[in-house]
Amino acid sequence: MKAFIATSDGLRLVDRPRPAPNPNEILVRTRAIGVNRIDLHSLTAPADQIIGMEWSGEVVEVGAECRGFSVGDRVMGTGPAAYAEYVVTDYGRAAPIPKADIDWAAAASSMLGLQTMHDALVTRGRLRPGQAVLMQGAASVMGLIGMQIAKALGAGLVLGTSGHAERRSKLRDFGCDVSIDSSQDDWSRKVLDATNGNGADIVIDNVSGAAFNQCMAAAALEGRLVNVGRLGGATAAFDFNLHALRRLEYIGVTFRTRSVEQVRTLNSLMFADLRQMLTEGGPRVPIAGRFAFDDAVRALETLRRSEHFGKLVLEL
Repeated sequence: MKAFIATSDGLRLVDRPRPAPNPNEILVRTRAIGVNRIDLHSLTAPADQIIGMEWSGEVVEVGAECRGFSVGDRVMGTGPAAYAEYVVTDYGRAAPIPKADIDWAAAASSMLGLQTMHDALVTRGRLRPGQAVLMQGAASVMGLIGMQIAKALGAGLVLGTSGHAERRSKLRDFGCDVSIDSSQDDWSRKVLDATNGNGADIVIDNVSGAAFNQCMAAAALEGRLVNVGRLGGATAAFDFNLHALRRLEYIGVTFRTRSVEQVRTLNSLMFADLRQMLTEGGPRVPIAGRFAFDDAVRALETLRRSEHFGKLVLEL
């Protein structure tokens, strides 16, 4: 099969043997692949590994211990080595595509965001109906999906930040009640103003870096800040006094240190809460670019420039 690997010379298209599923895995003929920031990270640590984390396709083989899947099923899922004509994944990381009219690209655009954002908002952020949620980096695909989840699960007010005026103007279509210009030095004050001085009960941070102290200033007393992404940098100054005075919880999440059983539980909880959204065809994710599989290098360069709004997808 064709696959893209990360090498010391960059991304390279190679031939690799078709993988065989273990008893707890399904083998899928890939039809579309979601292009994500983690794919760029893989290129910084090249080890001739197949890159990618998100896909959709047709089941061609089912391991003996798998439940809920049959050969021919249209599925979407996450797992390593997605930039390939065939992928294997633990059955607990995949799901049937819930509607027949959802195309492969749309199905490959939401699974990673659904898993990540439900875990961040509900399991770690302890979202309750009526609470205020701030999505830092709201115009990212993770942000767009997260705001829709928050709204679907009863958040009282959803606020979203973006430093890009055109992108801010689109956030309302994805569940955002109040858009905040994060290019302004005092943007946290806008959050406080919109919440009657209380701040956001939950802050989902897709940016980190130098803006993090503003996130703490925008949070409610005893608020929860969940670190999902580091688009703005992995290190920065930290205002320990502000953290203590507002009695904040700062929580980190990632898939990279979770066991198979933990990911199965995460996926199961997400589907239990969001079944209606999924059966209705959600969440909405704009497709910003469709690329042929062989054009993966150009897709990643487009992602690196961050000039698009929505998801980039490889199609096979």
